[in-house]
Amino acid sequence: MRLSAEEAAELLAHGDLIALGRAANAERARRFGDTVTFIVDRNINYTNICVNECRFCAFYTKPGAADGYLLPMEEILEKVGETAASGGTQVMIQGGIHPDLPLSYYENMLRAIRDAYPSIVIHSFTATEILYFAEKEGISVEETLRRLQDAGLASLPGGGAEILVDRVRRLIAPKKIMTEDWLRVMRTAHKIGMASTATMVVGFGETPAERVEHMEHIRRLQEETGGFRAFITWTFQPGNTALGGEKTSSWDYMRTLAITRLYMDNVAHIQGSWVTQGERIGQLTLGFGADDLGSIMLEENVVRAAGTAYNMSIRKMIELIRGAGREPAQRDTRYRVIRRF
Repeated sequence: MRLSAEEAAELLAHGDLIALGRAANAERARRFGDTVTFIVDRNINYTNICVNECRFCAFYTKPGAADGYLLPMEEILEKVGETAASGGTQVMIQGGIHPDLPLSYYENMLRAIRDAYPSIVIHSFTATEILYFAEKEGISVEETLRRLQDAGLASLPGGGAEILVDRVRRLIAPKKIMTEDWLRVMRTAHKIGMASTATMVVGFGETPAERVEHMEHIRRLQEETGGFRAFITWTFQPGNTALGGEKTSSWDYMRTLAITRLYMDNVAHIQGSWVTQGERIGQLTLGFGADDLGSIMLEENVVRAAGTAYNMSIRKMIELIRGAGREPAQRDTRYRVIRRF
């Protein structure tokens, strides 16, 4: 029987952690057996210049700041080439909201990557970036996405969602897009055949009911479009941010992760976060509903800017998954297994 929002909020607030873990793990096993997947890719943060000035972000810098950068196209292509040479299959290009770049800049970037490295899947640009591109160009979100798709964009990451509750969004990122805009971009992407992932960041002081409200937005849109491949939860990293505060506990994270597996019955994959939690908690997520551990991440700068940095390799990832009694497998962007270990 499907969990209601009220039941999920009650379990999130008061449910027994071990019982939740067992239930979520049973659902994971029913769907995927013992297989746990990961991908080899690279995050390319092409610019740190951003007009949004989100209070929870330690990565951005204001336009005109001395530490602002925009990577040359040659360096972006070099990074993609290194990814391909390392056995990577995907790049995730994300950056700040740069006020001076036209849509043609991104089209040219995508075409250059596609032409030079046709085997690399471009899984890039958050809903926040897409909406800004559209508004700056004076065209619709759909036309923006179609133009980027024609240039080589394959799918969208779920970043920029944070908590899909406007009360929280106004507190942590008042200049960023609100809930309905994020959902509209994803709905439009799914409409034109561009799949995506969905994300949630917890630890901003949101209530259990607000976390479930976020999940409900995703569950409803998935019923409508079927376009979400995975749901990924991680925790706010307060270091070096204007928002500050304390990290939420790993137990809170695990409880939330288990609820996402139980509540998101129409989203196939649930990803555990070793990037914000460290490899040992990442390993534990495999007993709390996660069937995927995300990326080896050959490069990552946003979480690192907040003072959190963990290193991973294919060997370590395989050992981590085996250590949890699971069978490791490398996947592609579409979650198809391409190699077992």
